[in-house]
Amino acid sequence: MVLQAKDVLGRVPRINDDLLNVETVYLAAGDMFWLAIDDSDRVVGCVGYSSVSGTSDAVLHRLYVKADKKRQGIGTALLQTAEAYMKEHGKTAVHVHLGAPKAQWFESYAFYAKHGYAEYEPRYWKKILTSDR
Repeated sequence: MVLQAKDVLGRVPRINDDLLNVETVYLAAGDMFWLAIDDSDRVVGCVGYSSVSGTSDAVLHRLYVKADKKRQGIGTALLQTAEAYMKEHGKTAVHVHLGAPKAQWFESYAFYAKHGYAEYEPRYWKKILTSDR
């Protein structure tokens, strides 16, 4: 699924090392990784996060949705799940690094802006996770 997503973006499709070892990179480190599964038990999306050592911040990683499943709320559901979990576990801010050039990543830039993220440096976005209380 990730290879297909990268191919659609015109990137050289290859699997990142963290995706080959989710257990060690995310889960054993105390962080989390989620999969969106369709009715046929196929992965159609994913997202993970890692904590920033010594802070209450986190970094979002690998938010992908299969190309033919985009605009169905899967990305939003994954993001909201990750943000809710991070808040429950004491995270107060979440960062994301977006690719360049902006024209190639226009969907990501629009998606994160729609969900309350703001660019604080070129390609680096942040959202303050506020309490719902």
